[in-house]
Amino acid sequence: MRLRAGVLCQRFAGSTSGLAAIEFAIILPVLLLLLLGTFDAGRAITIYMKVRAATYTLAAVTNQYSTTTPIQSTDMQAITGATAAVLSPYPSAPASVIITQIKQTTTTQAVVSWSYAVNGTAYGAGTTWSRIPSLLSTNKACSGTGYPCYFIYAEVKYVFTPSFGYFAVGSLNFSDSLYTTPRSSSCIPYVPVTGTTC
Repeated sequence: MRLRAGVLCQRFAGSTSGLAAIEFAIILPVLLLLLLGTFDAGRAITIYMKVRAATYTLAAVTNQYSTTTPIQSTDMQAITGATAAVLSPYPSAPASVIITQIKQTTTTQAVVSWSYAVNGTAYGAGTTWSRIPSLLSTNKACSGTGYPCYFIYAEVKYVFTPSFGYFAVGSLNFSDSLYTTPRSSSCIPYVPVTGTTC
């Protein structure tokens, strides 16, 4: 009986007829994880690029208004609605959009002139703005006209939930922000907050 068991063990160890199936069964879960991870990574990169494009669009459309054509409530809804068009075909519900005009009074001091948000919290008008980039103080908008000078600050945040990799990384938070200067005038009034003047 022992001899027969030893022969069976040797035959089993020397058999290669099911080896490929066993190797495939071991590697298949790893290959599936790589495939699904690549799909999520591709979507994440695409959404991040769309968040950056939406931020630029938000700033570029806003800075075209001026003191002669101030922003009305309906204009602001259209401006922020443009980000949904840029983010398409991805849903805009996880996006937070904030557009703010900053009034800089010295090289180191600034306040919020007005702010508008969708799915987020707008900054309070008149509150201190502490995030002045160092290069902003040397900007020609301030040195050319003197203080106060104004900047448009566009900010887009997006919460991306991976379809397959959520159990591994959870939700990813993408954000982008951009400072621009008004194109046609020194500032841009937002009528519900500032009236027709800055």
